[in-house]
This record gives sequence, C-alpha cells and structure tokens, in this order.
Amino acid sequence: MTALQDQLDEITANTRRLVQAERLAVGERAVEELFHSGIERKILPVGAQAPEFTLNDAAGKPVRSADLLALAPLVIKFFRGRWCPYCMTELEAWRDVYGRLRECGALLVAISPQVERQSDFMIGQHMLPFPVLSDPGCRVAGQFGLAYTVPEYHREYYRSILVNIPFVNGDESWRLPIPATYGVDREGKIVYAEAHADFRVRPEPEEVLAAACAFL
Repeated sequence: MTALQDQLDEITANTRRLVQAERLAVGERAVEELFHSGIERKILPVGAQAPEFTLNDAAGKPVRSADLLALAPLVIKFFRGRWCPYCMTELEAWRDVYGRLRECGALLVAISPQVERQSDFMIGQHMLPFPVLSDPGCRVAGQFGLAYTVPEYHREYYRSILVNIPFVNGDESWRLPIPATYGVDREGKIVYAEAHADFRVRPEPEEVLAAACAFL
C-alpha cells in the first residue's frame, strides 16, 4: 500500500508541473503566513478535554459526540472540504483502514464546514463508511483551535480556479479548519492530536491506527 504522504506529495508534484509559478506562489504565501500565525501551537493538545458537539450528518440528522463516546472511543478528522484533493485522498485512505479501526473498538467521524448536501455527494462518490458531519462557520473547529479565515488574496486565487468555498460551505465567512486528527477516549480526554498549517501534510492512518489500538 502506498503511504498517504507519498500520494499527497504526488499531488503536489503534479500541481507544480501544471500550474504557473506566480499562481503557486499565492498558495505558498498563504501556507507560510498561516504557519507563522502560530496556529499549530494553539490547537487543543493531548490531555485536554475535547469540547462536546452536536453536528448534522449528511442526511441532516444531528449527531452528538457524547452519544458516540458512550459507544466507543473516537477518532475525529477535521478536513477542509470535498473540493480539496488532499482531503479526499486522506479520507479514502481512512476508508481503507476503517474496518481495522472498528476492530480496535473505535469510531471515526470526519468534520468540515461544508453543507450536508456536499457531504452527501462526497460519501456517495468516495464510498465513505463513516459519518461526515457539517460544522457551519467552523464553530467546532474553532473550539479545537483549528479555524482560520482565508485572506482576501487567497480568496481571489480560489475564485480563479472555480473553487466556490462560500457556496460549498453555505456562508460568506471564508472560514476553514487546518486539517487535524484527534483521538478522544470515552471520558472525552484527548489522547492524540496532530494538525498542520500546511494542508499538504497529514499523519499516516497506519500510524494513527497503531496508536488508536494502543490508547483507545
């Protein structure tokens, strides 16, 4: 099985071959500024209590974190949206190991600011077996320390490549989460936390799975 990061690096390499240097520079600037904002240091760390949340799934049904944790420990994946190829590659990798995560006795949910209809399309297209929850305005992502507002110059870039984030998210806030992976035990304590300002970097599901089976 090809490592997730190798797959993501291939997306990056293909993008750099196909996209003009001055356009690539816009994204690089945004990543650098986000990193230097210190957002990675502000995320909820291991040992903190995870905020409780209630979010709608792709069918519009409310899902409560307390109900999930009553059943099993929880892996939470925060992602940007179905328009992000890095996010979809990562979620497909989690799809492929989800059976093993369930064998460990844990559950997985994926959370993004996109509206339920977008999540429904995504689940069908990518055959995802776990719930995909909508977090309007990145309210819950903000509680985990992950949310930021896309700067105006980067909004122009997204518009130029026909990524309509306000349409996908159902609001004009331009709020997104940095991609993050959390492990939460049944008492609601965070036992694994990893997030990156650079959206092209994600933890290996195999690594998280090994940790999950140990600490969950």
